[in-house]
Parts: sequence; C-alpha cells; structure tokens
Amino acid sequence: MTDEKSYREAAIALNSEKQNEDIMERIIVHLGEMGTYQRWLVVLMLPFGAAMSFNYCIQIFIAATPQEYWCKVPELQALDVELRRNLSIPFTDDPPGWDRCQMFAANYTEVLATLTRPANDTPLIPCRHGWEFLFNDIPYSTIINEREWVCDRAAYAPFAQSVYFMGSLVGVVIFGFLGDAYGRLPAFIGANIIGFIGNIATLFTVGEWDFVLIRFIAGLANDACYVMIYIIVLEFIGSRHRTWVTNFTMGLSCAGAQVLTPVLALWLKNWRTLLIVTSCPSLLALAMPWIVPESVRWLASSGNVKRALKILKRFEKINQAEIPEDIIDEFILTSNKKLESDESLKAVLRSPKLRNCLLVLVLVGIIVSVGIDSIIRLSENIGSNLFVTFAASSFAELPALALVAVTLDRFGRRPVIVTTLALTSIFAFLCTFIARGVFQAFLAVTLRFFVNMALSVLTQLSPEVLPTPVRSSGNSLIHLTMFMGTVVSPYVVYSGTVWGPLPLVIIGVTSIVGTLLSLLLPETTGRPMPQTLADGERLVAENMLCGRAEHDDEDLPPLKKEKSRKIPRFE
Repeated sequence: MTDEKSYREAAIALNSEKQNEDIMERIIVHLGEMGTYQRWLVVLMLPFGAAMSFNYCIQIFIAATPQEYWCKVPELQALDVELRRNLSIPFTDDPPGWDRCQMFAANYTEVLATLTRPANDTPLIPCRHGWEFLFNDIPYSTIINEREWVCDRAAYAPFAQSVYFMGSLVGVVIFGFLGDAYGRLPAFIGANIIGFIGNIATLFTVGEWDFVLIRFIAGLANDACYVMIYIIVLEFIGSRHRTWVTNFTMGLSCAGAQVLTPVLALWLKNWRTLLIVTSCPSLLALAMPWIVPESVRWLASSGNVKRALKILKRFEKINQAEIPEDIIDEFILTSNKKLESDESLKAVLRSPKLRNCLLVLVLVGIIVSVGIDSIIRLSENIGSNLFVTFAASSFAELPALALVAVTLDRFGRRPVIVTTLALTSIFAFLCTFIARGVFQAFLAVTLRFFVNMALSVLTQLSPEVLPTPVRSSGNSLIHLTMFMGTVVSPYVVYSGTVWGPLPLVIIGVTSIVGTLLSLLLPETTGRPMPQTLADGERLVAENMLCGRAEHDDEDLPPLKKEKSRKIPRFE
C-alpha cells in the first residue's frame, strides 16, 4: 500500500509539472497565437533589427580606406594629380603600384623647377606632410582620410573595431543581467539609448583614443538593442508562428538594413550624415514602454503576478479574446509556486542536462559567428568593389531566411542546422580551390547563404530551449561567446597572409565540427517554451548528450481533473 501511495504521489507531482510546462502556451492559444496585438508587436520589432545591423556594420563605411593614397608634397600642390605623383612617389612591386607610405628624399623646389622625376636610386623617406587621397573606390571622405589613419597609423581603425566587439562582450553581460533582474523592457530601452549616444558621440571625436572609447560604448548595445524585444515578442507568439516571425523580422530588418547601408553611404556621401541617419531608429525605443508589454513569463517567474495579469487583460481587449477563469487561476497558483525554487543561471549550470545543452549551444554559436564574420571580412578580398560585394553578400541573407522559414517547422531545428553547417563546410572547401573571380564570388555568396541559415536556426533555437527565468541571461551568455568568435575572426582572415586559402580551410574545418556538435542539440519544433528549469530538463531529456529522462509521463496513470479553486483576478 505504501509503494502504491508513493507511486501515486509521484504521478501527481509529474502531472502537475506537465501542466505548469504549458500554462503560458494555453493562455496564448486562448488569446490568439497571432492576434492583432502580436502582429503589431512583430512590426514594432523591425526598426530595432535595423538598428542592430546599422550599429554592427556602420564602421565599415564611416572608416573605409580609399585604396589610392600617397605622400603629400606641399611644393608640388599647384600641379595636377598625376604629375605631382609621378614626380614624388616611387613604384613598389608588393603590391604593384605607387608606394603609399614613402616618398623620394629630394629637393622638391628643384624638382618643381625642372619637372624632372628623381632617379630611382634616390633615398626614400616616410611621408612628412601627410597624405593625398583619390576617391575613385570610396566616393566620399571618411574618418580614415580625414585623420590620416594610414601607413604607421593604419592599426587605429581595426583596433577600434576590436574594441567595439569588446564592448559587445561587456554589453551582453550587463544587459543580460539587467534583463533577468529588472525586466526585458528596461534592458531593451537602455541598450538602444546607449547605442544612440555612442554613435552620435562618434561625430565629436577628434583623435584615436576618444574614437576607440566611444566605439566601445556603441558596442555595448550591439545585441540587446534587438534581442530583448525579440525575446519579449517571441514569448507571446504561438509555437507554429515562431519560425516565420523570426525569419521575417531578421530578413526584413536585419538583412534589409545591411543591404541598405552601402546604398545610403553612396547616396549621402558623408560619413557624419550616414551615422546620424543610421542611429535614428534607436530613438524609437523611448516610446516602447507605452506600446510594448513586459514579458509575462518573466513577471510570473519574478513574482509580479498582478502586473502580468494586467498585461494579459490588455491582450484580451486588443485581440477581442478571453482567457478562461480556471486557466487564470492555474496561472496564479503556478506562478506563486515557482518562487520556492532556485531558477538562476547557476542552477542551470548545476543541472547536467541543461548545462550540457547550453555548452553545445555555446560551441555551435562560436563556430557560426566565426564563419559568418570571417566571410563578411573576406568579401572585400573576393570582390572588386566594397559596396557591391557587401550588398550582394548581405542580400544572400534574404533567400536564406526565407528558406529557413519554409523548412524549419517541416524538417525540424536540428536537421536544418546540421544540414546547413555541413553545406557550409563543403562550399568553404570548394571556394578554397577556385581562382579569384566571378565564380569564386558566387561560391562565397552561397557559402554565406548557408551559414546565415545556420545562424537563423540558432537564433530561434536558443530562447526555445532556455527556461524563462534565465532566458535573457542564458541567451546573453550564448551571444557573449558568439562575440568572442567575432574577436577571433580577424585573425582567421589574417591567416591568409601565411597561405591564401587558409581562412576558407579554417571555416570548412570548424563547420565540420559544428555539424557534429549540432547532432547533440534538442529538437524544439512544436514544443512549448520551458517556463521552469524542470520544464527545460524535460525538453532536453531525449538529447543524446544529456541522456534520457528518469520517468516517462506516458507510463503514469492519468489523473482526474480537479476543480480549480476560485481566485479573483487582479484589476
């Protein structure tokens, strides 16, 4: 009798946990999985996806380096460009063309008088009076030519870009913590304001160190300015709509902004105006507290049930729907119950199932980020025009995201990410053995197509696996390590100086590793987003890395539905 009673108690506990798992999913079903309010929230995400992309890639265009420059000689400034360059600048064989950083050590008053080029054996000296620039490839003035960050100063711009990514590392930690401690909405607003301040302050920098500091500040926002609102909106959407929403918003806003950036640069032809225009979407965050709701899942997990119910009532009013009273009662009971357990990120790391799953997500995220950022940086070496190459490779994201939207729910998250990473490795190796030209550029665009698909799947999979209390900080941890990958990617590109095809070989090898690791990811297609750590453990229980669940709910006897205790709604 005692054994039977214990078994029955275990059945009740597991059945109760299963009900807790999908309480928010049942609420969403009654509100409408894609109702009027959800559709408006999806539209509101778009400016901030654009803000994130603008923030990420803007330095490429405000600090672009014209390819034709040489030492300035004041005595020869009255002559035309070609003549004064012929009279003062030596030729170089590596790379072939005019020397960019040295000039003849000659008496240029005599050179001007005779218009005779110094002998080729004339000693050479570094540029003494600055540089002259031609804007054939970059048709506008940039920070590089204005501050003459070339030759011995050429390291300033890439150093600032690296510091920007260091700011991103710090930012995901700060805003991830704020998102879990104080709410997704405050973290989202703060990130956008910090990003706006950092970008606008760039206009007022005058040297290298103030520029580096300001780019660090701008980098703080390079994730949370979009990811926080993405998490909020995704939690209010039914599982069968999450795939198309994720890829629609990323394609229209993130990829669209990347395609638009070189177009704006060529149209505005002023790096200051370009920076102002691309910073403006972040300001819209100031209006979001009156429009975008806080995460109900986060409010419930943090004990603020009264505010959560007010938000649900707003959804009922806008969507013209109604949540049954017994479900509201159950929501209140389960929300209060969750306060008794440890739902911190430390608890996730103590759980073998969730810890192993998080580790796989982190490793795959690093591999994907190294691949995509390296390909972006390599595009200038593959193509002949910065603006065309960048726009074409960015445009490859659009069909990639469309294909993910079509295939992800049909074939599942794990098969799609495994397939796309495998194809990434194949095309990386193919691109390695093709000579530079149109066909290699086509293979490179195809390569980015597949790695973008893998990134899109990972972006959707991460919040679907992580439980609500740690969804923000856990997602930030994954993004933190992904930004560590972007710090490594410049060195991947630099390895091409040792052997030209080496960067593509590295991408191919790491993508094979990512393919094998992706086999260990859990499948979340059609599954409710986990509300508690116990929900998350059950979700990954069938993962081959984490092992199988100790109990199977289907083996337990069914329980009779008990009548809900009447609990009044908060007004």
